[in-house]
Amino acid sequence: MKLYLFLFLLLPSRLPAQDRRQPDNFVKENYDKQEVYIPMRDGKKLYTAIYSPKDHSHPYPFLMERTPYSAGPYGDTLYRRSLGPNRELLQEKYIFVYQDVRGRYMSEGEFQEMTPHREGKRSKQETDESSDTWDTIDWLLKNAKNNNGRVGIWGISYPGFYASASLPDAHPALKAVSPQAPVTDEFIGDDANHNGAFFLLDNFDFDNFFDVPRPQPVKNYGRNIFKVDMKGDAYQFFLDLGPLKNTNNPEYFNNKGKIWNEYLGHSTYDAYWKARNIRTHLKNIRPAVLVVGGWFDAEDMFGSLRTYAAIEHQSPTNDNHLIMGPWTHGGWGSAAWNKFGPLDFGQNVNEYYHNIETKFFNFYLKDKDTLSLPEATVFETGSNKWKTYSTWPPADAKPVKFFLQPGNGLSIISPTANTATPAAAFDEYTSDPAHPVPYIDGIHERRDNQYIVTDQRFAAQRPDVLAYQGEPLTEDLTVTGRIKADIFLSSSGTDADLIVKLIDVLPTNEEGSTAKLPAGYQRLVRADVFRCKFRNSFEKPEPLVPGQVTEVAFDINEIAHTFKKGHRLMVQVQSSWFPLVDRNPQTFVNIPTCTAADFQKATIRIYHDDAHPSGIILPVLESAVNAQSKK
Repeated sequence: MKLYLFLFLLLPSRLPAQDRRQPDNFVKENYDKQEVYIPMRDGKKLYTAIYSPKDHSHPYPFLMERTPYSAGPYGDTLYRRSLGPNRELLQEKYIFVYQDVRGRYMSEGEFQEMTPHREGKRSKQETDESSDTWDTIDWLLKNAKNNNGRVGIWGISYPGFYASASLPDAHPALKAVSPQAPVTDEFIGDDANHNGAFFLLDNFDFDNFFDVPRPQPVKNYGRNIFKVDMKGDAYQFFLDLGPLKNTNNPEYFNNKGKIWNEYLGHSTYDAYWKARNIRTHLKNIRPAVLVVGGWFDAEDMFGSLRTYAAIEHQSPTNDNHLIMGPWTHGGWGSAAWNKFGPLDFGQNVNEYYHNIETKFFNFYLKDKDTLSLPEATVFETGSNKWKTYSTWPPADAKPVKFFLQPGNGLSIISPTANTATPAAAFDEYTSDPAHPVPYIDGIHERRDNQYIVTDQRFAAQRPDVLAYQGEPLTEDLTVTGRIKADIFLSSSGTDADLIVKLIDVLPTNEEGSTAKLPAGYQRLVRADVFRCKFRNSFEKPEPLVPGQVTEVAFDINEIAHTFKKGHRLMVQVQSSWFPLVDRNPQTFVNIPTCTAADFQKATIRIYHDDAHPSGIILPVLESAVNAQSKK
């Protein structure tokens, strides 16, 4: 079981986390299992496992997960080792339901990647995840014994998407839903792409096992599409692989990956991606919602933050809440979470979270416990404190632009106010697709999810990375909310990637606190990539004009972080992040079909003068804004 959790935390999967510190026989001793095939309105039947408490002294609510990752083990005598999202809820006793979604494992039907939601269904043949959830709930209420008529749904990652998809046109019995790290928009910010830039390393691994064809229902897919030996070095493997189209060579996908081909066949934000964005359908939501995400989630941090925001905007009267903690993907599902990578939080943050999660479902499904949830509950990194807010982002977080300065400085003083700034000041570097900037230091065979907090000194030393650093802070600086990059650049090529990284630099004479980080450690706090041809439209890409200055402005996910007194802020700018992100040829081509000849070196210039005030906009809490203004 430890191996499962290790793989879950390490690999680019959308697998659900489970609390496994439960005696092996607890579930079997306390629950009865029933396997059924629930008919949907179009006649397809979905495999469903129902675990009901042996204690029949009172009725129980349902707590359900719908998953593409197997609702097994299959067989009436084979039980899951744990049930539900945490141990407390297992001991509380619910009727736990697990279902294989349409077209996966033992369920009938055809699977679709991120099933598009259908508005205004006109016939029983028009189905989606909302209708499948409705039909499942309706059957359970009528056929599962000893239920109290209420249903809750939860899910992490891909199952988080199915939780979100249950919300539009929800069954009246669905009272509480918790989308956790839900996949929501795979072109703009979740697993497949960020701002149009393809996340190669994650999806190559994920689709190799997930995209295996299934001609009929199966208990075990049994294999990957292909075998691959990266010889311990993913960077070199993908460099040798060459252009993206080579992934369909006979030894790899060989056009057998349906989803993989869909990804490569839709390289702009077209109808394929838009149909799979569940956020636009989160209107008039009735069930209470608890959205959960992690500040160190390398896959679906965007999904958590934007799902909450979409419900808040489109269903303003909904009982909608957000929790963000110092977790990697699904880390909140384990019994304990005290550390991540080099960071020590000085507490088991999962105990705090599980108490909230348990009370959320108990309150809405059992009329048990009191519940007074703030709008947002977030863990503030840097200070290692839980904070609560009545609005998210906090109302007193004010946008402050930290400008890139000559001499690699970073300051809230604008270039216009800096009389020493010459006209058309810029720094430049050569971006070479043959030698892309690694996303992490060292040699790694699989994606190391610790890259999101690791030391960036290896990158700052490269000639193709620009680093801009501020003066030591005279007091703590707390940044809470969404970040925005605003960079003026030019290129000698016709396309480019822009990676902007926000970094917390430890003093050179300090070893940190509980984490024992080395002096001068450049800890990554937040970063993202933007494919510059999408600077004006994700639907209609436009080439860069060689040598012409253009503004590239884009949102970066929220943070809640305190930069401690004596630390420095740093911004790094680069044009590759490999092999996390596929290489940009730096020519205006369709990247999934381009050839090796399309890849060219490019000279990238980053401007920081009065006409081109490049910088990063940080949401600084008001008290800190005032302190910065006095400098």
